[in-house]
Amino acid sequence: MDGYLGSYATLGLVLAAGVLLFVAAFGANRLLRPANPAEPLGKRISYESGVDPVGGDWAQAQIRYYVYAYLYVLFAVEAVFLFPWALIFDRPGFGGLAIAEMGVFVGVLALGIVYAWRKRILTWT
Repeated sequence: MDGYLGSYATLGLVLAAGVLLFVAAFGANRLLRPANPAEPLGKRISYESGVDPVGGDWAQAQIRYYVYAYLYVLFAVEAVFLFPWALIFDRPGFGGLAIAEMGVFVGVLALGIVYAWRKRILTWT
């Protein structure tokens, strides 16, 4: 019975140490941070990529960027299905049917990329 309660005591000590460390870190932050309530307004504005925000917040993006993202996700997810097949490729009993199935799979992927290429979706202009 003592070993059973001892594991809970260990868990309680670890949790207490974690809470104490959390409180100590936030307390040190509060004590060491600079306090300047009259700071310039420029410190609180949005700042991204080294460019000051100028103008409105509405920007229109072209649809082709979404198509690139969609195609990337599509082919990345499809490539994940190749890994299990590659892991069992060298096992005995791996028949020609499985190789033919993977050939069909890769062929459909190739048709998709050829279709996107012929529709000029993949041109970056």
